[in-house]
Amino acid sequence: MDQFSQAILTLVSILVVIFSICYFKLLSKSASKFPPGPSGVPILGYLPFIGADMLRKFSQLASKYGEIYMLRLGNKLCVVINSPSLVKEIVRDQDNVFSNRSTPVAAMIATYGAKDIAWSPNNSEWRAMRKVFVREMLSNKSLEVSYTLRKNEVRKAIQRVYKNGKAAVEISLLTFQTEMNVITSLLWGELLEGEDEEIYGKKFRAIIPKLIDLFGKPNISDFYPFLAGLDIQGIKRQTESYLQTIDRILNDIIEKHKKKLSEGVNEEGKKDFLQILLELKEKEKDSISDTQLKGLMLDIVAGGTDTTATTMEWALAELMNNPMVMEKAQKELSEVVGLDNIVEEHHLPKLKYLNAVLKETLRIHPTVPLLVPRSPSQSSVVGGYTIPKNAMVSINVAYIQKGPHFWNNPLKFNPERFLGSECEFSGNTFHYLPFGSGRRMCAGLPLAERMLMYFLASLVHSFDWKLPNDQKLDMSETFGMILRKSVPLVAIPNARLLDSNLYV
Repeated sequence: MDQFSQAILTLVSILVVIFSICYFKLLSKSASKFPPGPSGVPILGYLPFIGADMLRKFSQLASKYGEIYMLRLGNKLCVVINSPSLVKEIVRDQDNVFSNRSTPVAAMIATYGAKDIAWSPNNSEWRAMRKVFVREMLSNKSLEVSYTLRKNEVRKAIQRVYKNGKAAVEISLLTFQTEMNVITSLLWGELLEGEDEEIYGKKFRAIIPKLIDLFGKPNISDFYPFLAGLDIQGIKRQTESYLQTIDRILNDIIEKHKKKLSEGVNEEGKKDFLQILLELKEKEKDSISDTQLKGLMLDIVAGGTDTTATTMEWALAELMNNPMVMEKAQKELSEVVGLDNIVEEHHLPKLKYLNAVLKETLRIHPTVPLLVPRSPSQSSVVGGYTIPKNAMVSINVAYIQKGPHFWNNPLKFNPERFLGSECEFSGNTFHYLPFGSGRRMCAGLPLAERMLMYFLASLVHSFDWKLPNDQKLDMSETFGMILRKSVPLVAIPNARLLDSNLYV
C-alpha cells in the first residue's frame, strides 16, 4: 500500500462522524443539475477508487459517462471535460468565467502565493504580467534577435554529443541542459559565468522536475483544506524546502543584476529580460512586485525546460520506435538542409514532415495531459449541466487527442495525419490542444515551438540513433502533472554529416 493510500485510511475514522451530515446535505441539493458521474463513498467520495494512475481512471470514466462527468474527491468537486464541443464552451464561449485556477497547495507555495502567470487568478496583476512577458520576451522581434543565442546553445549540445563519440546520451538530460542555458541567457544574459553558472544550473536541474511533480501529486491537503496544517504527506514541507533553494538563487541573481545595472555595465541594445523588468519596476513603481518578479522567473525556467525536455524525449523515442518515420524525417532534412550543412531556423518552415512528427508526438503524449486545472468564478452551465463555483475543472486532453470519435486509428503513431491538416498549436481546433486554448493557454508557446523544432531537427539531422546493446524501447508512461516516460530514453549517436567540421 502506497503512502497516499495509507494517509486516506488514517482519515476515515476522523472524518466519518464530522462530515456525514454535510455530505448528504450537499449531495441532495440540486443534484439533478450536476453532470453524471460515480457516486463514491461518504466523506472520501471517489478518492479510494482513483488508484495510482489518475489519467487512466479518468479516461475509463469518460468512456462510461461521456463528454462530461463529475466526481467528488474528498471535499473537492471535480468536473472532467472529454469532448471538443464542451472544451469550446469552456475555453472560448465562457473563457472569462473559467479563467481562474484550481491551485494545489504545492503550486500555491512554489509560486509565492500564485504570484505568477501559470497559477495566478484572472486579475489585473496577471494580465499585466502576461502582457509584459509576451511583449518583451516572446514578440517576433525578440525571438529573431535571440536566434543566435539559441543556435549557439544547440550547436554546443551537438558538439558535446559528437566529442563523446558513441557514448550513450540521456536525451531528456541533454535537452534540459540546453534549454536551461537558453532560458537563463534570455532571462539574465551573461550575468552568471563559469562556476556560478554551473552551480546554479545543477541546482535548477535537480529541483525543477521534482517541484513540478509535486504539483500533480494527489495531496490530502488539497482534498481536505481544513487538514492542510497537518501536512500529512509532507508535500508542503518538501515544496518549501525546494522553494528555499530556488528563492536564494533568484534573490542572488536579482541583486547581482541590480548591482551590475547600477554600475552601468550593460551595453545599450543588449538587454536581457530581467534588466527590462527591473527598469520597468524603477520607472513604474506599481508595475510588478519583487514577489511577482520571482514568480515570473520561476515560471519561465520551469515551463521552458522540463516540459520541453519531456516532449523532446517522447519525439525521439517515437522516431526510434518507428524506423520508417525516422527515415522519412531524415530524408526531408537531407533534401532541405543537406548533409553538408547544419540546420538553421530558416529551414524550419520547409520541414513539413518533421513538424507533423512533432504534432503527432504531442497528440499521443501531451505534455500536460489534463492541462492546468481551471475553476469557474461563478456557477455556470456547460453542456446543459451546472458546474458549481470553485469546482476543479480538468480538460482531459489525453483522452480527446486519442479518442476514436475524433481521430482515425488513434493509437497509431502516424505523422501523415497532420500533413495538410488545419490542426495547429494555437488551440483553435478543440480536438487538438496540447498547449491549451483561450486566454490561459501556454504563454511560452512561441519560444517552445521554435526550440522544439530546431533542436529536434538538429539531433535527427546530425546523428543516427540506436538503443544500447539493441535493447527494446520502453514506451510506457508515468502520469503526473507532466506525462513522463517511465524509463528515460538513453540512445547511442552515430554521426551523419559529411564533414566533421560541421560538428564544431
